[in-house]
Amino acid sequence: MQQYSVKQVAKISGVSVRSLHLYDEIGLLKPAQRSEAGYRFYGETELLRLQQILFFKELGFPLAQVKQVLEQPDFELLKALEWQKKAFLERRAQMEQVLQTIDQTILHLKNKGVMSNVDWLYRGISKEQSEAWRKEATEQWGDAVEKSEKSLNDLSRAKVEELVAEQKAVGESLYRMRHHDPTSSEVQAMLVRHYQVIRAFWGTTGHSDKQAAAYAGLGDLYLADERYTMIDEEPQPEYAQFLQQAMAYFAETRLK
Repeated sequence: MQQYSVKQVAKISGVSVRSLHLYDEIGLLKPAQRSEAGYRFYGETELLRLQQILFFKELGFPLAQVKQVLEQPDFELLKALEWQKKAFLERRAQMEQVLQTIDQTILHLKNKGVMSNVDWLYRGISKEQSEAWRKEATEQWGDAVEKSEKSLNDLSRAKVEELVAEQKAVGESLYRMRHHDPTSSEVQAMLVRHYQVIRAFWGTTGHSDKQAAAYAGLGDLYLADERYTMIDEEPQPEYAQFLQQAMAYFAETRLK
């Protein structure tokens, strides 16, 4: 039976070597064999399992949940593939509607018309999924979600775009610093900008409450839930740990 090295599997699947090593470490995808030198080799069974991992990830499953599903005693590959096909077909239909909505929005903006009817703005966006996201956020943060939504709705489109651009720039800078000491002056200086962006999204800029516990708690969330620190849909556990430590230190030394 043919076997494949880590580099070969990475090239075939598009999954980075680093991620394959991570999957091995957390027990999600073990190689079929290891050489005496410690090199990993994968067979057909492992390639099919990796395909399942990627399909479930694409459908929004976090890695911990993917692992639980694949390790169920009654898990059957064919049944999983049939369910995934149905789910992707439903997503395709939804995406086609979303693309139509995007085209209509682009046309509206280019023509600079008056938006007398807004019903079409959200066609194709699953109300159930939107509500699920909102419910999850509300359970985590309570009425802060509603306050944040109201604050963002009050901003101009230009201001929101400026805020999103700043969030992206800060995130990219922090990611480049992930191997630095999280308590260093350089990292903590960038945390000032990060904190300001978060406060803007929370709608609490200028409030007397510095929200030290909430900010540190956000860092804990980054560490606990890989979705918040993924880069190109790949988990970044080192980055998450770096952020959690940096934010905890910032909250303790700057916000108390």
